[in-house]
Amino acid sequence: MKLASRVLVLAAVLALPTTALAQASAQHRALAAGYKALTVCSAVHSARASGAERTVASVEGNELVGIYPELQPLVAAMTAEMAGNTVAVAWDEAAPPRVATWTDGRGCVIEPMGYVSGAAPERTPLARRASAPDLPTARPRGDARALEAAVGRAFDQGFGGGTNTTGVVVMQGGRRVAERYAPDFGPNTPQRTWSVAKSLAGTVIGAAVQRGELDVKAPAAIANWRTPGDPRAAITVDALMRMASGLTSDTAGNRTDALYFGGTAVDEQAPGWPLLAPVGTVYRYANNDTLLATMAAAPTFAAHPPAELFDRLGMTHTWAETDWRGNYILSSQVWTTARDLARFGQLYLQDGVWEGERILPEGWRAYVTAPTGPQPPTGDFGYGATFWLMNRSEGVPADAFAAFGNRGQYVVIVPSRDVVIVRRGEDPAGKPFDVAAFARAVLATLD
Repeated sequence: MKLASRVLVLAAVLALPTTALAQASAQHRALAAGYKALTVCSAVHSARASGAERTVASVEGNELVGIYPELQPLVAAMTAEMAGNTVAVAWDEAAPPRVATWTDGRGCVIEPMGYVSGAAPERTPLARRASAPDLPTARPRGDARALEAAVGRAFDQGFGGGTNTTGVVVMQGGRRVAERYAPDFGPNTPQRTWSVAKSLAGTVIGAAVQRGELDVKAPAAIANWRTPGDPRAAITVDALMRMASGLTSDTAGNRTDALYFGGTAVDEQAPGWPLLAPVGTVYRYANNDTLLATMAAAPTFAAHPPAELFDRLGMTHTWAETDWRGNYILSSQVWTTARDLARFGQLYLQDGVWEGERILPEGWRAYVTAPTGPQPPTGDFGYGATFWLMNRSEGVPADAFAAFGNRGQYVVIVPSRDVVIVRRGEDPAGKPFDVAAFARAVLATLD
């Protein structure tokens, strides 16, 4: 988003009367406070841990602009108070503030509603790989000036009015051939992946399969479903990865606010929804499906946490966060950099092999990109197993697939062209970035 446009949006938000707080329901106020506490905590602390710097004002002008409309005026009227490794946001005169807590190596956690400061369970810092060599660079094979212009259009709202591109990395042949960032962002500035995390979850699951610790064709080992006669016991990890569990919920599948910002634990809520359709027959995009697939892999995390995979790939500025009870929220709550996501995409170009070591099973790329499950009935993209398929996108190679996330997070992987395109953003609600057009524009400049 151009600076002038962003300033106008922010000014309009800040001009909203604080009476919005008094008029809002307690539930919305508590969620808004949780949203702000967690976002500020993760943005500021992950940047510091990566050797970068973010301010609360920067977060308020990017991550906290154009969010869910029912929460926007509330978040704008609330104040984030930072103290040590915590961020607190008051939302009610009688109730304690919402608190997010940072733990080294693990990221931030939003504490449950009613949490009293100092009562958090012990969270041991997680030792992480300190650093990794930079990705190699090269001049692009193709038209360098045209590539620079295509990337520049992303920052000039050329692929969607009102969008806010914060970073772009283009890889060709395993080398960085283009990279650019907006003010306040840089190569060491993590941002929330939102649903790009679902594809990261699929990769964590793939690593467990490669180690022989998980079978995606087997029923998901969810404790709540083990009672004899529970039809959900037939739901496989594969069905969950393909958004084909048949489960329902009382909100849209992409809204799990209680888990993301309310302090409800994954194992408290995600397994509780009933089966509405036969397993494997209906596509329904749902955060819960990815959360449940992650729960099925959770027994492997004591020995092999997600951070182990990230560190092996050199993704040393990536944090997979959990709920307050320690359940990973790999449907959304990962903070990472554009360069780290480029490494993730490169792993798939190399069919799961990294520095000579097989990380993912042979043929895993073919598995996650196979549209063997029920498909989205509308829209411009198909769906594989935790990845979107760009097989409906005109002018994009048929083998292109991608990780997509809210607010404009994209990792486009094109094996036939040996190209990875990473676009980071903070696009306001209702201001979509045309990732297919951007991919076409970038690919047109490369040999």
